[in-house]
Amino acid sequence: MGSSQPPHIVILGAGFGGLAAARALAPAPVRVTLVDRQNHHLFQPLLYQVATAALSPADIAAPIRSIVKSHANVRVLLDSAEAIDVARKQVGLKQCGTIDYDYLIIATGARHSYFTNPEWESYAPGLKTVDDATKIRRAVLLALEYAEIETDKPRRDALLTYVVIGGGPTGVEMAGAIAELAHQSVSKEFRHITPHCSRIILVDSGDRLLKSFPEPLSRKAEAQLRALGVEVKLGMRITELHDHGVKVGDTWIAAQTIVWAAGVMASPAGEWLGIGCDRAGRIPVGADLRVNGHSDIFAIGDTAACHASDGTLLPGVAAVAKQQGHHVATLISAAYAGRSADRPFRYRNYGNIATIGRKRAVADFGRIRLSGFAAWLLWCIVHVWFLAGYRNRFTVGANWLWSYITFGRSARLITGLGGETSPTLVTQMM
Repeated sequence: MGSSQPPHIVILGAGFGGLAAARALAPAPVRVTLVDRQNHHLFQPLLYQVATAALSPADIAAPIRSIVKSHANVRVLLDSAEAIDVARKQVGLKQCGTIDYDYLIIATGARHSYFTNPEWESYAPGLKTVDDATKIRRAVLLALEYAEIETDKPRRDALLTYVVIGGGPTGVEMAGAIAELAHQSVSKEFRHITPHCSRIILVDSGDRLLKSFPEPLSRKAEAQLRALGVEVKLGMRITELHDHGVKVGDTWIAAQTIVWAAGVMASPAGEWLGIGCDRAGRIPVGADLRVNGHSDIFAIGDTAACHASDGTLLPGVAAVAKQQGHHVATLISAAYAGRSADRPFRYRNYGNIATIGRKRAVADFGRIRLSGFAAWLLWCIVHVWFLAGYRNRFTVGANWLWSYITFGRSARLITGLGGETSPTLVTQMM
C-alpha cells in the first residue's frame, strides 16, 4: 500500500453495526471497503413478518450499494471473509483474494446455535436471513393448504400444529404472528379449517418469557400470547426433535412446522484471529471495542463480547451494534485527525420493546413501562422510522395499516414448489 494513499478501513459485515461504521466514516479522509456475502442490508427485527406473510422481503431490505451510493470513499464487495492475517494486516476473501487494511472492523453477526444438537437444524430452521424467512413462510402456508385437503385426523392435526422454540423477542413475536395468521387472517378463506383448528405452542426452558424485560412485563406478554391462543410451556426442555414432531420433556408433540428461536452463536471470526472466545463464540474486546491484543482491529455487534459499565454483557440488539459502529468510526477518525482515540464505549439504552401481535406489545423505558395498544403503536412507529429508505417506510406503513383494517396478509405467496404438490414437501422443506 503506497504511503500517498488514504488509510484503508475494511469492514466485514453490512448489518446494523457495519453499516453505521461505514456511514460515520464517509466524511473522513479514508478509504472504506464494506464486505458482505449478501448484496442487501436486512432489517432483522421485522424478519418474522416475512416468515408469517405480513411483509415481503423487499419491504425490509435494501441494496447495500444504494444505501452508501452518496459516500464516494466507500466501496462495496459482495464476498465473504475466510481468514485474517494479523501479521500482514490482510483479510482473505473467498472471491477477491486478500485485501490489506490499516484498521479492521469485524461486524459479521451471528448464526443459529443448536447447542449440542446440530442435527436439529434441518428440522427446525432459525430466522436470520431472507432465505430463512421465505423457507419458514413456505412451510407455514403449505401446512394450511395441505390441512385443507387432509382427511386423516392425526395427520391433519400435525399439519396444523406449530411449535416455536425459544421465549426471547424473536420467539414471542413469531408465535404471536403465527397465531394471528392461523386464527384470524386466513380463517375465512378455507372451507375446512376454522380458527380453532390450529395449535401454536411456544416452548422455553426458563421460568418466564422475555428475560431482558422486567418480570411484570414478561408476565403481561405471556398473558397477551395466551389471549391469542398460544400455548406457553415454560421450564421445559426439548429432548428430541424430528421432521414430524418434537418431544417437550416427556411429552411428544406431533408437529409439521417447528421454528428455532432459542439461541445464537457468533460468526467464526474468533477462529480467524486465533484467539479464545466465550461460549457463544464472541470475541473479547476492551472498553474501546478493540480486540484484545490488537490495537488496529475492532469487533462490534453480535460478534463482540462487550460488557457494560456494571459488568453485564451487552445484548445482541440493533441499538447496541449501531452505537458501537458509530463509536469505532469516531475513534478511527480521531486517530487520523491527531485527537485522542482511546475513549471507552458507553451504551445508551433508550428502551426495550417487543410486540406480541395486533394491538399487543410490551415496552420498557426504565421508570416508564407500557403494555397493550400504546406499546404496540410505539413499536410500529419505531420500526418504521428505523427502516432503510423512504420507500420501505412507506410500504411497510401502508401494509400495516391495510392489515390492521382488514386482518389480511399481503405476502401469502408460496414459492419454490418446483411443480410438486405432495404434502410430503412440507417435511422436506423443514
